[in-house]
Amino acid sequence: MTARIVLLVTSPRLPAGLLTSAAWDAVRSAPVLTGVDGELTRAVRTAGVEVRVMTEGATQALLDAAATHGGAVWLAGPAGDDALARELGLRLAREPSLAELELMYGSWDPPGARLLDAVEVMDRLASPGGDPWKRAQTHRSLAAFLLEECYEAYDAISADDTDSLREELGDVLLQVLLHARLAENLPEGKSWTVDDVAGGLVDKMVRRNPHVFAGEPAGTIEEIEANWERIKRAEKTRASVLDGIALSQPALALAAKILDRAGRVGLAVPPPLAGSQVDPEARLGASLLATVAAARQAGIDPEAALRRAALAYADAVRAAEPATPET
Repeated sequence: MTARIVLLVTSPRLPAGLLTSAAWDAVRSAPVLTGVDGELTRAVRTAGVEVRVMTEGATQALLDAAATHGGAVWLAGPAGDDALARELGLRLAREPSLAELELMYGSWDPPGARLLDAVEVMDRLASPGGDPWKRAQTHRSLAAFLLEECYEAYDAISADDTDSLREELGDVLLQVLLHARLAENLPEGKSWTVDDVAGGLVDKMVRRNPHVFAGEPAGTIEEIEANWERIKRAEKTRASVLDGIALSQPALALAAKILDRAGRVGLAVPPPLAGSQVDPEARLGASLLATVAAARQAGIDPEAALRRAALAYADAVRAAEPATPET
């Protein structure tokens, strides 16, 4: 019977002892060797399995163990020990009678595992000895960057460029992680962490989607949206239907949002008449607000409409520009 050498690869982002039943069977049935005396090694030893740490000669040690015991297991380190796998694979390709080589996954990265890496990298960058620029930032100094990255993600969506969208969302995530890391340095009682951000988001999603998490009937999209708003109102004590609107958003989008909020609760408050205003700026503002109201009645997004017209005009300007002379 041909000896078997198992390269056991595990996720460094999961608890060390969280292995599949096949992985536990493997480590209990043959000599176990590794190059790192880390958490996984300690977890396997705690389960009563002897583990030898090899600082050199690992390939030959595995072949010797497999020849003597009919098999051997190599506990791969966090990086996967690719160099050992290549060396062992080449040796067995030349001498296939020595042993069969099997790659076994004892655990897999869960969805979102790379987010843990992102948090770890940001912690390194924003800690003593990290990046001086990031350590010098504040929530206020970063505000413009957060807005800019969101706009760049919006541009990628508008262009139907999903590759750019992936990259731009990463830049938005960078801002979230940096804000959260800086918040850890706030005074006691005011500080919070990225886990607080994620935990609050999870709680909110579960509360506001009872048709998914609490067994309530799903109903129509309109009913789900109405239920979302009802739960939101119960969570937040607000004096006005306009509370919670982001007042720093562009004026056109802000006007549309205010009109939408008023319309949701049936408030028919007419916008001011342009002719009744006393100065040119107020008249222009009232005229623009009336245009936004008309767009809402027609089911048109005024922000998107103006953006489309502005970009078309930009193309016309470029086309009308004189050609740059060659130098």
